[in-house]
Amino acid sequence: MHRAEIGRGRACDHLVTEQGETLSTHPLTSDGTGLHPLHHTFPFDPTHGHDLPRLLTVEAPPGPEDFADFWRERHARALRVDPAPRIEGPWTTVDGVRVADISYTSVDGVRIGGWLTVPADGHVTRGCVSTHGYGGRAAPDPRQAPPGTATIWPCLRGLGTRSLLPGVAPRSAGHVLHGIEARESYVIGGCVADVWCAATALSSLVPETSGRLTYLGTSFGGGIGALALPWDDRFRAAGLTVPTFGNHPLRVTLPCTGSGESVRARLAEDPSVLDVLAYFDAATAARHLRIPVHVGAALFDPSVPPPGQFAVHNALAGPRELVVLRAGHFDHPGERAETAALEEAQRQFLSLRT
Repeated sequence: MHRAEIGRGRACDHLVTEQGETLSTHPLTSDGTGLHPLHHTFPFDPTHGHDLPRLLTVEAPPGPEDFADFWRERHARALRVDPAPRIEGPWTTVDGVRVADISYTSVDGVRIGGWLTVPADGHVTRGCVSTHGYGGRAAPDPRQAPPGTATIWPCLRGLGTRSLLPGVAPRSAGHVLHGIEARESYVIGGCVADVWCAATALSSLVPETSGRLTYLGTSFGGGIGALALPWDDRFRAAGLTVPTFGNHPLRVTLPCTGSGESVRARLAEDPSVLDVLAYFDAATAARHLRIPVHVGAALFDPSVPPPGQFAVHNALAGPRELVVLRAGHFDHPGERAETAALEEAQRQFLSLRT
């Protein structure tokens, strides 16, 4: 794992990017084997020919002129929704954390299911909205957030075990295309609204979280977070890991095994969808994101092309910290330790900023 920090020195090797950022490098494993190329059988190169210096130069598209207006209007609409959050069933206690099933209402009257976790001792220091990848979520993982965090874990619309919708494909290949014909109907916009409504629901269920709200999202959830956070001043800091939906004009030129491949196929049939995707570009949105953000981005990723991940990081307008992962969405030596180190770095980052 490599760690890039802005304005913070480390006792290790340093590189300086064209943007004047200091990149601190650390060996990926104690014996250096983590630096060796990963063996794979994909019919394409999951690095897409980008080494770290090149990845750090990938830019974000400027986006449509009304990009910010589009999202601010969507956000205002979501804030008018009464989420009517409800605890569904009994509380249980696991490893010092109380867990309950919950549901709440999002835009268009969609009822979202998920979980709420709170410290068993009742001492809440911050709140968190934690989303998931395109594989959905079967249970919460309270270890991801700093101690003292009350976290809402929504299954975003059409996904997971708790928010399936008639007519919306639950798998990434179909879900990412639902409503893509128009910016008003694209399901990704609804998923972003689910995040905003989750924040409202959390503040209703646990009032102590108001004013100290954070966000965690991986892959699909990382891209959704980049789209959601710039317009909502309730959030104070975020952690985005291998975020998707970054730099669509570049992304659709790169083969992958994830949702982007479905988009590539659809684009070949209907080039006009690129105009819709311009409003759902996580890197473009990151240009407007000014709160502190911790990013975990991978050098090698068959599912979410690394150039798109780094486009999100590079475009961030506020304080940021980068952990460079050896690989994403791919089993590799040292993966467990790398994930643990990433999560610890995220916890420290969020703890210091909320």
